[in-house]
Formats: sequence, C-alpha cells, structure tokens
Amino acid sequence: MTARMPDPTTLTGRFVQLEPLGPHHVPDLHAAGGNDDEVWRWMPAATPRTEEETLRVALSLVENPGIVPFAVILRRTGRAIGWTTLHDVPGFDDSLEIGWTWYGRAHWRTAVNTECKLLLLGHAFDKLGHNRVLLKTDVLNTRSQQAIARIGGVYEGTLRRHRRRPDGTWRDTVYFGILDDEWPACRERLETALDHD
Repeated sequence: MTARMPDPTTLTGRFVQLEPLGPHHVPDLHAAGGNDDEVWRWMPAATPRTEEETLRVALSLVENPGIVPFAVILRRTGRAIGWTTLHDVPGFDDSLEIGWTWYGRAHWRTAVNTECKLLLLGHAFDKLGHNRVLLKTDVLNTRSQQAIARIGGVYEGTLRRHRRRPDGTWRDTVYFGILDDEWPACRERLETALDHD
C-alpha cells in the first residue's frame, strides 16, 4: 500500500469523535480553551482572546494544504473540546506527524488524549499505510514528553533553536517517532490505558 496524506474524515471512538475542523466548532472551542494561557502555553500561536482570534487560528490550519485538522468532540456532550492535526513531513517518505494538539483543561488526564492518539495512529498505520509517525514538542514541555513516551514514542533527538515561540524566545524541539512495526505494541498499550481511564 502506498501511503498518502489523508483526506478529511471522521474517526469515532468510545469517548471522542474526531471530525474535520470547521468554523462551526469555534464557539465550543473558544469556550473550552480560548483565553486560557495554560492551554496555549506550548502552542505555536499566541493565546486567542476572542472567538474571532480562535477562528483565525483554526482557519489557518484548515486552509493549509499540508495539514489535516480535526475537532475533538466529546461524544457524551457533542461539544468540541480541542483540536488535533495530521501533518505532512517534508523529506520523510511515508511519514505523518501528529501535532498542534490541545484540549480544554477540564479534559486533561482523562481518556481524551489516549483515545485521540489511538484513533490517529490507527488511521495513519492501518488505513493509510504510513511507515512512521512523528510527534514533537517544546523541550520545556515535560508533560507532553512524558505523555508521548508513555504511549510508545521513541526519542529521536532534539533540534536546538528550532523555531521562535510566540513570545520571541527560541524553542528547542524534542522529536519522537513511532514506526509501523512498533505500532502493534503501541496500540496494545493505548487500548490497555483506555480500559483503565
């Protein structure tokens, strides 16, 4: 199977549904995490203070041809509580990146992130036939690094002074990867964690 960038699609789990991000999600998204500096602390954009600013950031993802953004919908309420994306990885054959992920603070340390990663990784490996999935984060974001390692991400290195943060300081970026032959063990780890969340 030849891997490819995914078309916008809907991925459904027990707790969350991932659906193509659109402007209609913005009121819920802003209510869940807009104007919250802690939610946006590690994002590559400044904290959106208004719905209009949240819309602008969302549309920048929707309109980027190298990104497939998903609204994260909590199934029990039907409301958007965050977003996550799949990215093209230039220079790497048959690779995708999971990134630009945030959830409203009320949903941290719940089944939400576990199931989102299970759905996205399953889509990338089982449906699209990718060879590798990349996950990266700010070197200062230890919570994210621990979460990536917990699901089976393998540390691959740190790019020093990789990009500017919204406040103008330099960010070192920590890279993790999951290969297709590592996916079965990773999937089992995620499914076990989901059963205990």
